[in-house]
Amino acid sequence: QVQLVESGGGLVQAGGSLRLSCAASGRISSDNTMGWYRQAPGKQRELVAVINRDDSTTYADSVKGRFTISRANAKNTVNLQMNSLKPEDTAVYHCNANVAPFDYWGQGTQVTVSS
Repeated sequence: QVQLVESGGGLVQAGGSLRLSCAASGRISSDNTMGWYRQAPGKQRELVAVINRDDSTTYADSVKGRFTISRANAKNTVNLQMNSLKPEDTAVYHCNANVAPFDYWGQGTQVTVSS
């Protein structure tokens, strides 16, 4: 079992910044791919960013150059630094951990960007 707890969401004006954190516990290590996904009202959940065991990263085109995903292995924590936020970034952000053959999800944290 793996537990994921997100924090750091909130309300911010366009152009502002937020930092999301995901604390993982249970049967997980730095060998596991972790990432952030988001779901806006009326839309499907979409990938935001993932970080692999070798610290390689993948970003959605819409967030490249603005968001940075990083890992703090000592605490099994994955962070998402979000800069230059736009109203279209408004969504519930979910942490994900891939511990084969399962995917685990956090409850989500709301990010709202006002124009």
